[in-house]
Amino acid sequence: MCDNRNILSFLRVTKQYLPHVARLCLISTFLEDGIRMWFQWSEQRDYIDGTWNCGYFLASIFVFLNLFGQLSGCILVLSRNFVQYACFGLFGIIALQTIAYSILWDLKFLMRNLALGGGLLLLLAESRSEGKSMFAGVPTMRESSPKQYMQLGGRVLLVLMFMTLLHFDMNFFSILQNIVGTALIILVAIGFKTKLAALTLVIWLFGINIYFNAFWTIPVYKPMHDFLKYDFFQTMSVIGGLLLVVALGPGGVSMDEKKKEW
Repeated sequence: MCDNRNILSFLRVTKQYLPHVARLCLISTFLEDGIRMWFQWSEQRDYIDGTWNCGYFLASIFVFLNLFGQLSGCILVLSRNFVQYACFGLFGIIALQTIAYSILWDLKFLMRNLALGGGLLLLLAESRSEGKSMFAGVPTMRESSPKQYMQLGGRVLLVLMFMTLLHFDMNFFSILQNIVGTALIILVAIGFKTKLAALTLVIWLFGINIYFNAFWTIPVYKPMHDFLKYDFFQTMSVIGGLLLVVALGPGGVSMDEKKKEW
C-alpha cells in the first residue's frame, strides 16, 4: 500500500514532464545515429558497399535514408506532430538496419533492436491516447484492443533488453542481480505492480548504463568509443520506453487492470 502511495505521489509531481523526458530518451538512439550518419557518411557508405557489394550510389542512398529518416522522425516525435507516421518510419529504420548490418544473426543485438521496437510500440499507443483525448466526454466502447495490445507488445519486447544483461557467473552479486532483474521483468511483462517494477528497472538500468557504457572515458579514435556510445543510447531508448510505462500504466491487457474488475 505504501508503495502505491509513493508511486502515485511521484506521478503527481512528475506528470507534467515525465512523458516529455520519456520521449526524449526513447528517440535518443535514433538522434545519435542520425547525427553519426552525417559525420561518418564516408565510413558508413564504404561499409555498406563492402558488405553488400552494391556500389557507391545504393550505399549512399542507404546512408541518406538512415540520416533523413531518423532525424525527421525524431523532430516529429519531439514536436508531437504526425507521431504515428514517425513511429512507422522509425520501425522501418530498425528493420533496414537489422538486415543491412546483419543484426538478424546476432542474438544480443537482435534482442536489443526488438526492445527498441517495443519502446516505439508504447509511443504509438501514447499517440493514440492523445488522439482520443480530443473527444473526451463522448460515449465510447471500452478501450479498443489495438492500443491495449500495443502496450502489451511494447512491455514484452522491452524486457528483452534485460535478458541481454543477465550474467551467468557464479558470484553472489551476479546471482542476486539475475534473480531481482528476472523478477522485475516478469512483473512488467505480465503487468503486475507495473509502474513500481518499471520505475525500479529504470533506476537499475540507468545505473548499469552509466557504469558499463561510459563512452566519454574512451578516446574518440578508439573503436570501443563508438561501440559503447551505441550501447549507451540504445539503453537510454529502452529507459524511455519504461518511463512511458510508468507514465501511462500497463494498459488493459495486464493483471493490474484485471484487479480493478475483481
